[in-house]
Amino acid sequence: MSTSDTSWHQFFMQHARLAATRSKCLRRHVGAVIVRDRYILAGGYNGPPKGVSHCVYPADPQDPRICPRLRDNIPSGTKIECCRGLHAEQNAIIQAAFVGVSVKDSVIYCTHSPCITCLKMVINAGIRTIYYAESYPDSLSEQMAQEAHVSLILLEP
Repeated sequence: MSTSDTSWHQFFMQHARLAATRSKCLRRHVGAVIVRDRYILAGGYNGPPKGVSHCVYPADPQDPRICPRLRDNIPSGTKIECCRGLHAEQNAIIQAAFVGVSVKDSVIYCTHSPCITCLKMVINAGIRTIYYAESYPDSLSEQMAQEAHVSLILLEP
């Protein structure tokens, strides 16, 4: 595919996928970029907060870095508060705030549709459209997006 054949949606989703390659999560690699007027404002990927170690597989039960979701066999889309990391959407919004960039009236491109926690942050940050490439199992986020008039748009691969 030549550069001229790449749509803006493909371009920004490629950036989200590139961000996801930075993730060290043991379960899922997720990336996100926030865009306004065809400019990337911020990006993020799922991972622990600054200064906190990445998760490890549950080999030593006493290791505090063990991924609690793997250790306790927690299904996707449930008990997200048990995760040691931040989600890609959260990191992108935080990055924008950290450098003083408003994300109001922007859109976000994510490799996966948002969980309910991320969706609530997206709504309150003023992001009105979410483009995603893969679904994440969270029907409540779909319902809340509709109620908040936030568009959830699946982009075909």
